[in-house]
Amino acid sequence: MSSPPRLVLRFISGKYQGGEIPLVEAQELIVGRASDAGIVLVEEMVSRRHARILLSGTELVIEDLGSTNGTFVNGEKIQRSTLKEGDRVLIGTSILKVVSADAPKPSRRPPAPARPSVAPRGPARSMSGAIDEIPLPDLLQLLGTSKKSGVLVITSEDDVGKIFLHRGLVTFAEINAQEDVPPLKAAFRILGWNRGTFDFDPPEERTLPVTLSLSVQELLMEGLRQIDELNALRNKLPDLDTRLTVPQPLTAALKDLSPVELDVFQAAYNSGHLAIVLNKSPATDLETTQSLIKLINAGYLKKA
Repeated sequence: MSSPPRLVLRFISGKYQGGEIPLVEAQELIVGRASDAGIVLVEEMVSRRHARILLSGTELVIEDLGSTNGTFVNGEKIQRSTLKEGDRVLIGTSILKVVSADAPKPSRRPPAPARPSVAPRGPARSMSGAIDEIPLPDLLQLLGTSKKSGVLVITSEDDVGKIFLHRGLVTFAEINAQEDVPPLKAAFRILGWNRGTFDFDPPEERTLPVTLSLSVQELLMEGLRQIDELNALRNKLPDLDTRLTVPQPLTAALKDLSPVELDVFQAAYNSGHLAIVLNKSPATDLETTQSLIKLINAGYLKKA
């Protein structure tokens, strides 16, 4: 009978990213700011004795020790919880993942020590990592449940997206600082990204043009639903660089269109470029895509 895999705690975000803590049978690990803790996290949001981790036989348990800011497992605030491989623990601004000791480390960023003797000097981002290591929905769930305030900056190969949070609520979003993309549409687009890096920065001191007030759960439920439906429609939509024109004469009746479809028709008439229509349309990408498919199939628009 094979023995269970040896487990370690790997820092996948925070200033100690890349560090690993071996889990030894019957060895109690105290996580906290105190210098004699088994896992020392030097940051203000961590209590001196924040949490306790113990591996006993096949059971790995974490227990909050009455910390000020709480301990979170997979986005849920806990008092005591049993951990398994793949679980993510948020303490302060550090995210630790329970992984097999044989699991390869990501090579995108250099490893950092898990027990620094002094706190890093100079300004530092409070969180950083890779979104293929901790997917955006999981990360947002952690930030929302722990009522964090700041700017989640996601950098992909081509774009930079920002999601603004205030005490765990999503208040704004943007991609490449484009003013013509509504914030909710930008947030849904960012949710669809699955490669790139993230940094959780302090709140920006600027006035936002439009604000949202959504819980992370509301954003995820609607955003992921729309992403699934949008992915099912993509093969029915022309390429983003397609130019659209209005047939002359236009025989289809505009009175038969819904308000959303009229807005999309107007955007296509004004710009003629499918990618610009998706940005300019006040509707979501899903609603805009559904409208474009109907307008093309019903003869309101045609590919140039």
